Amino acid sequence: MSVTVIDVGEADFQREVIDRSRTTPVVVDFWAAWCGPCRQLGPLLEAAATAREGDVVLAKVDTDANPGLARSWGIQGIPTVKAFRDGTLAAEFVGAHPRADVEAFFDAIVPSEADRLIAAGDEQALRRALELSPGRAEAALPLARAHLARGQLDEAAALLVDMPPGFEADGLRARIALARAGELADAFAAIDRADSQRAFDLLMAALALPNGQREDVRLVLVGELARLAPDDPLARETRRRMAAVLF
Repeated sequence: MSVTVIDVGEADFQREVIDRSRTTPVVVDFWAAWCGPCRQLGPLLEAAATAREGDVVLAKVDTDANPGLARSWGIQGIPTVKAFRDGTLAAEFVGAHPRADVEAFFDAIVPSEADRLIAAGDEQALRRALELSPGRAEAALPLARAHLARGQLDEAAALLVDMPPGFEADGLRARIALARAGELADAFAAIDRADSQRAFDLLMAALALPNGQREDVRLVLVGELARLAPDDPLARETRRRMAAVLF
């Protein structure tokens, strides 16, 4: 049996499925030898996994040999197929399905070419990802930031034209407006060099000023805060400071 298809039991489910799925998607086939629909579905699952070798793992769980796993995952009928990504359940279906449905299920779970390009993260890869998936925020936003860091405001703005409203996208649009007005160059330079403390201090100082650009400054702050973890100490402190100024 190839590395793409593995047998999994109660002793190694955590390691082979949950932990592994943090780096490679894992599709789990809950089956039993006596189950006719399982025998129909199994070859389709194995063919789909083999065709995507290296991008997905198919884990086979014999429910007769592993009743505890069947109970813990709420298996009420077989075959049941569950897909895991990033350590969590991402999708599932019950019963024997035709090949087209199985292929579509795997396509939704396995990272696309655009996903892999975004994960690479360099500008060339991000541009190619946008060609494959126009308007993809995970590619458009870092590309816009790269242009802003080089002072290429028009290029950054073009990437944001079709972006839907969102904290980071709105913040970048507001940054472009302020930069075109010649404002807050030091704060933006601090953002570009990942000096969040300095950037937030400068933006907070500007937020306290009574001028017509206050809303743009607020949007930039909110957009940058959205990039930090909610429990980040700097984020918590900055939100407290913003509330004191705004409310």
